[in-house]
Amino acid sequence: MEASSKYWKICHISLASERTRYEYRSIPLAQEFFQSQFSNSTIAQNNIQTTLLSYFQGQEQTALATSAQQTAPICRAKAGLCLRCSVSYPILKACQKIDNLYGGDKQFTYRDLLPFVLNDEGKDLIILDSNGKTQLKLDSFGNPQPTTFKLFTVEVLRTFKSNSASSMSLDNWAFLQTKQSPELKTFLSEFGFQHLSDWALLNRARPNQLEQLAAHDRLLVDAFHAVYRRDRRQQSGIGKCLEPNAAQLTEMRFMLEKQGLIISTPADLLKALKQVVQQLRQHDIWSYRTPLEVQNMDTGNYELRSDLPSNSCSELDMEEQEFLEFLHQQLAISLAHAIKQALQTQITKLETSKRYAPFAACFLSGLKLYYCEGLSLRDIGPQLGMSSWDQTRRILNPGDLLSHVRQLTVQQLLEPILEKAQSKGFASMPPEPNYLRTLTAEIEAFVDAEIFEEAVSEIKAGKNRLMDSKYADQLKHYIEQNA
Repeated sequence: MEASSKYWKICHISLASERTRYEYRSIPLAQEFFQSQFSNSTIAQNNIQTTLLSYFQGQEQTALATSAQQTAPICRAKAGLCLRCSVSYPILKACQKIDNLYGGDKQFTYRDLLPFVLNDEGKDLIILDSNGKTQLKLDSFGNPQPTTFKLFTVEVLRTFKSNSASSMSLDNWAFLQTKQSPELKTFLSEFGFQHLSDWALLNRARPNQLEQLAAHDRLLVDAFHAVYRRDRRQQSGIGKCLEPNAAQLTEMRFMLEKQGLIISTPADLLKALKQVVQQLRQHDIWSYRTPLEVQNMDTGNYELRSDLPSNSCSELDMEEQEFLEFLHQQLAISLAHAIKQALQTQITKLETSKRYAPFAACFLSGLKLYYCEGLSLRDIGPQLGMSSWDQTRRILNPGDLLSHVRQLTVQQLLEPILEKAQSKGFASMPPEPNYLRTLTAEIEAFVDAEIFEEAVSEIKAGKNRLMDSKYADQLKHYIEQNA
């Protein structure tokens, strides 16, 4: 993209783009204004930005302001519109970096963050009041009018101090303000990524994060997860993680008793769970989910963590981030398609089988009992009229289904990644056989690390397994829509 075009192409939310949920749209009013001011100029990019800020803040009159049709407020608003286009890019990148920072088992993507900060479509002309604190919308006559809806891009411009000797660039300021957005922080806190309560921390503990606990404590966590996570899923996982209630504690105690661990009272169990939480905090196994800012013990102020990736928005960083985004987007699409294809193939196979045709209609119901209800194949068989565990295994066979989905995912992911590599000049057309084999192996390793290693582990877990991997979630979503 031409460097100057960022001043008239705005990045905004687009429901039409299912993969990214955003698009770049040219704003003719901004382009006309920008080109009239800078078309023959040799001003450096940072000086262009400084000039536009001066226009927007009313510190300098533009050449267009001499026209009868161009009042000072309109010129200020048009300069602001160019800047709003410009800052929409680092706003998007900040959302994507937050997404990347909190990878793993989170239940959101950067697309869920966009509505909080990428709410400017570039349709209205906006200026600030004389105090520089309030957004005003220009009506059709160019007169400022109060507005209750605040554009985040304008808030970035309003709070930017360009005349400060210690000030950062506008792009980095937009990047920082996005990360510090109160609305984003509130959203992230609902997923436990800020100021985790005991129960949010314990609810999100994963097997690889519990290795340092004693066997006694792991039993406690397993019982907590089995009851607490189940109830959270039934409540759609919305809201804060509250202290487990009396009924939940009683059920946990009953489960622990079956495992040979006797805890006398609900109060004793609550105390034991809190002791486990303290161990998790002491082991610092949740350090990668600390807030975006940490408190400086010398000043008492909250500052950006020093261990976060650099805020630099170089073309190389942006290209790497965009490819990483592309990779995860394509993986999500490929997984969804692979699950649909594998399930439909298996149903068709059952329908055409003389022996198992009567069970084709209950295939998805069986998988629903396995993945959504957590039942074993031995328990599922009688409910579906199957004669034995062996027959149930041959009909449902979650392991073979997973292998088939993995194979299809790799196949479907290979094509878009190869096309991307060829468009960047990394691969020839057609690709060399060795390159194709290497790329396929790397994709297999990638999808295993992202999806299928965890999916295989939860199938092998035996009783009280928790089907909450990415694979299981996507499979359950399809089943709930089609069963």
